[in-house]
Amino acid sequence: MLDQIARHGLIDLDIACEGDLHIDGHHTVEDIGITLGQAFAQAIGDKKGIRRYGHAYVPLDEALSRVVVDFSGRPGLHMDVKFTSGSLGSLDTQLVYEFFQGFVNHALCTLHIDNLKGVNAHHQCETIFKAFARAIRAALELDPRSAGVIPSTKGSL
Repeated sequence: MLDQIARHGLIDLDIACEGDLHIDGHHTVEDIGITLGQAFAQAIGDKKGIRRYGHAYVPLDEALSRVVVDFSGRPGLHMDVKFTSGSLGSLDTQLVYEFFQGFVNHALCTLHIDNLKGVNAHHQCETIFKAFARAIRAALELDPRSAGVIPSTKGSL
């Protein structure tokens, strides 16, 4: 799923992680979300010139997901996904939430994730990650009309 973020977000990712997988995947998945969020926060910096908001709808066969993001400086995750299976291979589907919670807490963004349709849990998950990637790609795109301006009426994010 991280490859979906790289490919659809047009983001270079090189992630290596050693975790306590002999126990379970929780800490490993959460820590990757945290670290990725920290990397985004550092790369974005003061947010001058970015569009700030992004959204995407992504289908895959019977599945459809919508993701909306706001790089507001305020972490918040609102996720409405009813996975049709408890796992995808060895990945517990509950850990998808933990990944995104770690990300938003450290990227300092508000993230809404809704799986609107889906029967196959893998398709559900893949549409979520692809839509996430495309939403952040849109939000972080530089807006030539507001170059050097922080996208907030308060003047800070």
